[in-house]
Amino acid sequence: MPKINGERLISNLRDLREIGAQGTGVVRPAFSEKDMQARHWLKSLYEEAGLDANIDGIGNLLGKSRNPGPALLIGSHSDTQPTGGWLDGAMGVIYGLETARALAEDPATQHLAVDAIALQDEESRFLGCMGSHYLCGLLAPGFEEGVVDKDGIALVDAIRDAGLADVPRLQIDRDRYIGFLEAHIEQGPHLEQDGLQIGVVDTIVGLRGMAFTFEGQQNHAGTTMMAGRKDAATALYEVAHRINQEFPRVAGDRSVWTLGRVVVEPGAPSIVPGHAELELQFRDRSEDVLDAFSTLAREIAEDVNAHAGASVEIKDSRVKISPAHMDGNLQKHLSAAAETNAKGRWQSMPSGAFHDAGVISAVLPCGLMFIPSIGGISHDFAEDSHDADIIRGCEVFADAAASILLEANA
Repeated sequence: MPKINGERLISNLRDLREIGAQGTGVVRPAFSEKDMQARHWLKSLYEEAGLDANIDGIGNLLGKSRNPGPALLIGSHSDTQPTGGWLDGAMGVIYGLETARALAEDPATQHLAVDAIALQDEESRFLGCMGSHYLCGLLAPGFEEGVVDKDGIALVDAIRDAGLADVPRLQIDRDRYIGFLEAHIEQGPHLEQDGLQIGVVDTIVGLRGMAFTFEGQQNHAGTTMMAGRKDAATALYEVAHRINQEFPRVAGDRSVWTLGRVVVEPGAPSIVPGHAELELQFRDRSEDVLDAFSTLAREIAEDVNAHAGASVEIKDSRVKISPAHMDGNLQKHLSAAAETNAKGRWQSMPSGAFHDAGVISAVLPCGLMFIPSIGGISHDFAEDSHDADIIRGCEVFADAAASILLEANA
């Protein structure tokens, strides 16, 4: 099997980290000056590795092998959260590059085709997983019209300022590819806590969101008796409490739910709140569990609405994302490579975070692999993984890629 260059791998990752570095983290949002600088730097590395590289009109960077197919597409995203870690997405991008180089440098695998990709805007500055959605033909022409980021910057302007307005946009060549592989830090604690080195993902969990709006009567906190109050905040607190009390009875073993956005108005200690908002997000690998959470949330809202004084309305707050199942054959190859390189210290597991593989799985077989995150921390400047885990993960990845392609070419 091919041999990766661990020193080169870590060096490339650290060099990429410097583009947008802030302390121990990275600030490289999609289409920013630093994001485009990173893409042009990556393009030069792709070309040095013998790949034909181009940045398309949506910001996706593809490095295409000159070998004929069947080919594997390997990569992740190089954009970051507004205050992001140095490995989230970036590690998978450099794994794609290093895997392409390792296979090309080994006489036994140099005839195989590995295409490397750095996808755009996975982190939702404008549109979550925009690059992979467009690549897969899942966005309608003109989708960018009217799309703005949280600061009101228009996507069409960001594309123009990045110099991409008149650049052709790439869509996936389904006849060329036998699958897509993505590697990622776990972004959670499970591998580290269990003393494991590799996670082979079987399912990327589904995701739903619901928003509660509470309307009451704003009034004086000293003169309005408790029995006569229509307190929007009290209704909100009851809904939140009941969600945390009742969701566990329908939850799966890895279900999670978050009450991450709360608004109470007018937000003064001497005023009974007249308006409040609460946003709920929940994730699980089972569509049945997601349905059960949705039903239970609506039942709680209806019950509180019937007796709490303030009125409660509930609606979906985001597009539903169904669980994405990774391809069984690609899992088989990743698992075999994990056993070779991390004997007895790997597991199959779900992904609690969403990734580009969840989008691309709609059009190609996909495989996803994790390495441990120190402390389970991600989406934070403190995000980190041990160099040894990063190198071992790439060895697993390159072995699996070679095995998949050799099987396809047999």
